[in-house]
Amino acid sequence: MANERSTSVWDALVDSPEEAENLRLRSKLMRVLTRTVKSWDIPQKDAARQLHVTQPRLSDLLNGKIEKFSLDALVNLLTNADLEIDFIVKQKAA
Repeated sequence: MANERSTSVWDALVDSPEEAENLRLRSKLMRVLTRTVKSWDIPQKDAARQLHVTQPRLSDLLNGKIEKFSLDALVNLLTNADLEIDFIVKQKAA
């Protein structure tokens, strides 16, 4: 087996740079949402109600089940959490 070097953990997990970037973005949004929900210090059922999802769906988020969330779904959750997204698109570093 050849030694292959990946630039990120996501590159190592998937076959294309597009998939890796999608995973990276989803992971970042999930971390923000998880920190936000935990900062509310309320029961999961109440947090789920605030996000307009079921408690099992919120549990999937808090447990990092990235495969269950699309970028669209995460954007909707951020909106329901009274958060807004601002982003920068830039040239990749060499």
